[in-house]
Amino acid sequence: MPDAVCLGEAVLDFFSIPDGTPLKTARRFECFPGGAPANVAVALSRLGVQTGFIGAVGKDPFGKSLADLLHNEGVEVRLLQQVEHVPTTLAFVAKDSADEQDFIIYRSADVCLEAESLDASYLKKAKILVYNSVTLSSDGREAAMQAVEWVNESTGLVCFDANWRPFLWPDLARGKQEIHRGIESATLVKVNETELELLTGTQEPASGCRHLLEWGGKLCLATLGEQGSYYDNGRVQGWVPGFQVHAVDGTGCGDAFLAAFLQQWLQDEKPLEQLEKEELNQMVTFANAAGALTVQSQSAMASLPFPETIDRFLERSTPADLRVQHP
Repeated sequence: MPDAVCLGEAVLDFFSIPDGTPLKTARRFECFPGGAPANVAVALSRLGVQTGFIGAVGKDPFGKSLADLLHNEGVEVRLLQQVEHVPTTLAFVAKDSADEQDFIIYRSADVCLEAESLDASYLKKAKILVYNSVTLSSDGREAAMQAVEWVNESTGLVCFDANWRPFLWPDLARGKQEIHRGIESATLVKVNETELELLTGTQEPASGCRHLLEWGGKLCLATLGEQGSYYDNGRVQGWVPGFQVHAVDGTGCGDAFLAAFLQQWLQDEKPLEQLEKEELNQMVTFANAAGALTVQSQSAMASLPFPETIDRFLERSTPADLRVQHP
């Protein structure tokens, strides 16, 4: 049985080429596997964590390629549904810069995830469940909340990534309500700087994370781009600077960060609210390094690092490689 289970979307991302070509004028695209939960699953597997993936893809060549890729990466796909007569979900992305993207998802099979297809014993034996708000924006929310209920019953760690995608939420209030629901369900909450401001009305990590902890969770992690990351577990708080690297594509950086943090947590499985400042600094530094390595290459999944790559990166990094100014 896997230690970690990722639930949600596995998709194919089509990036307009050359970079900077807007979607409305794009005629050529380059295709990469993606979907945040699928990225986290592959990242965890590469970091040595036994990982399973739960989701739905079409019973078509795209869906088969995603299933094969996950399997070949060592991810357990027994509960990956391949849906008849519904195509695999596709995303189209125009990248203006490493941080700025125009993003459209043509949703299909991923919304077909059904609670009836889940395995209670499989989920109750997992130490970690990872999911995000994309699933809450579809009919798959019932399956997600059922999985959350089982993992919480077994005192596993439920990790919720806000993963805000505005075009999936025509009703902004409804989107915030569902993300609020996700945060309430979680042990660990992960947001980026945009999501922090959207949900709390502030760009200031300390007050924003503290506000989110009032909704639920034992630990809030806020990724702040090149400025690093901020953490708060209710007892200790801190900012860990990021690394200066040449940013090529920010897709999947947050997924690499999250997977690396979870891999570090699995070393001791200490309750999140009991982690000390030194422990969190070390874990978040490792996670920042994973994100920094991922941003230097195109295609999130292909650039997800292995542990030895992160270790070498940290060994050769010096204080001069760090952003020293607090955001």
